[in-house]
Amino acid sequence: MDESVMSQEDVFANHPNVIAPTCEGSAFQKKVHSIRTLSAEEAEKLARDQTLISDFKQSKLEKEAQKNWDLFYKRNSTNFFKDRHWTTREFEELKACREFKNQKLTILEAGCGVGNCLFPLLEEDFSIFAYACDFSPRAVEYVKKNPSYNIERCKVFQCDLTKDDLLENIPEDSVDVVLLIFVLSAIHPDKMHLVLQNIYKVLKPGKCILFRDYGLYDHSMLRFKSGSKLGDNFYVRQDGTRSYFFTHEFLSQLFMAEGYEQVVNEYVLRETVNRKEGLCVPRIFLQSKFRKPLKQAMSFC
Repeated sequence: MDESVMSQEDVFANHPNVIAPTCEGSAFQKKVHSIRTLSAEEAEKLARDQTLISDFKQSKLEKEAQKNWDLFYKRNSTNFFKDRHWTTREFEELKACREFKNQKLTILEAGCGVGNCLFPLLEEDFSIFAYACDFSPRAVEYVKKNPSYNIERCKVFQCDLTKDDLLENIPEDSVDVVLLIFVLSAIHPDKMHLVLQNIYKVLKPGKCILFRDYGLYDHSMLRFKSGSKLGDNFYVRQDGTRSYFFTHEFLSQLFMAEGYEQVVNEYVLRETVNRKEGLCVPRIFLQSKFRKPLKQAMSFC
């Protein structure tokens, strides 16, 4: 779905409004609990850019959200993003939450794109069964046509997480881990809670959502030109896809309002080199873990 949802941490060298993160190592990465301080030039740029896109155009973008993502995948096929081989390194819980070695885990990747996270994960861990869904029917078809797609190890389906009931494809309280990585930012802030409500139904009590997405003042936010602003921390790209930039306070309130418990919620600061433009830029993400409360004595993920 989303651009990084779109899946991931690669360089968006071809994307006009955003650079994606790279995650080739942790030497220049640190985790903090406060947002970075803007330079005077950056603060002035954001202060000047207060004009919002008209309600009519915003409504049109919302109605055409699926179409715009489908067109994105039509243009770029499966070649736009590199595979994510960093997921288990960044989210040790994918291994640590097992009660015993080689325990079979059931995961859900909400917003799987064309499988850049799904297939490396299945290749690395043979004790995983994965459900995966995406907003774009075209993206789902690309996943199913991948030579590595195996219905014995994964089930992929099209889904609008804001309105399509996950219970139609996944049993209630059956998922050990949910990956929500660079997905929620592509959804209108007014509908984000619907995604969390939907996921809550299929997640086992005591188990977790692993979250990673754009943080406030990420470099990609500062690259948007005037006329791209939809609302506070919410922007539209030239291709009609949208991106929200999170604060940890907003994210915490969003999850806890839907009944989740906060386990970890912190900013990840990285430096990414964009070789195309000869820049070293600050990337800011939120990396978090929220748990569905226990209903009875069960092990935590």
